Amino acid sequence: MHTNLNRREMLAAAGSVLAAGFSATASAAASPARNRSAAEPFRYCFNTSTVRGQKLGIVEQVDLTSKAGYDAIEPWMRDIDQYVKDGGSLADLRKRIEDSGLTVESAIGFAQWIVDDDEVRKQGLEQAKRDMDTLRQIGGIRIAAPPTGATKQNDLNLFEAAKRYRALLELGDQMGVTPQVEVWGFSESLSRLGESMFVAIESGHPKACLLPDVYHIYKGGSDFAGLGLLSGSAVQVFHVNDYPANPPRETINDADRVYPGDGVAPLSDIFRMIHQAGFRGVLSLELFNKDYWQQDALEVAQTGLRKTREAVLRAKLDQSVKAD
Repeated sequence: MHTNLNRREMLAAAGSVLAAGFSATASAAASPARNRSAAEPFRYCFNTSTVRGQKLGIVEQVDLTSKAGYDAIEPWMRDIDQYVKDGGSLADLRKRIEDSGLTVESAIGFAQWIVDDDEVRKQGLEQAKRDMDTLRQIGGIRIAAPPTGATKQNDLNLFEAAKRYRALLELGDQMGVTPQVEVWGFSESLSRLGESMFVAIESGHPKACLLPDVYHIYKGGSDFAGLGLLSGSAVQVFHVNDYPANPPRETINDADRVYPGDGVAPLSDIFRMIHQAGFRGVLSLELFNKDYWQQDALEVAQTGLRKTREAVLRAKLDQSVKAD
């Protein structure tokens, strides 16, 4: 399922982005939230793993994300925890984020909420509670809920996993943060789109939602067509990236992810499907490419935003389609 791109369309899309005012000097005052056209119905977020190799602290990550022109940031909990350990104030961090014109749409944590071991799972929920409390204090509203601790388990009972996800969601109700079931393509558990949605649906909780990822859906072997079955409310944040034709699915890994449009993922089809389904949420750029880690962090962030916007524009989304 690959989309053939017309070179003229690609150049026109790139020109539209430039015409919209995006430049290497983009700042919060000129973010896509303020200057993008109706052809871009999504908000843009920066997952800080994209510049992990540059070893920036959370304050530098916030400044970088704002300067590059994103609407939002998706930080990793360990970076926030390190900031606190070093004496940083969560109230100050929240003010810095807000003053930068950003929101914290999601964050990456690894609490073991899904495992079979009762004691480990109890500890995992305690970790999730601490993460949610920290996140809430900086204005965060969602957190990733990957199958940490069950990645090598191929006999996970999905009905039990759904009950455990409900327990995590109920904790999230108390803490004011929504956990999102994350698809992990390399895992033996929740590697497939259908497995992850099963857990979300069978949780029976009104705030249940999925955190999909272009690379992980491919790595796990699911067909992207399944995204067309999701309602807009089922996905609020979508990890975007691309992958090359080689190495093959069996051996490809996180480090092989590339900028949107630089690989072979059917991004136009994906964006059309989720748009048709009613998704009007956040596209969060998440990469682990070690080549990018050797480059200037601001250049990487700006390039990622530009290429993501170009990929959205190439999809030529039907503006007559209304969100759910």
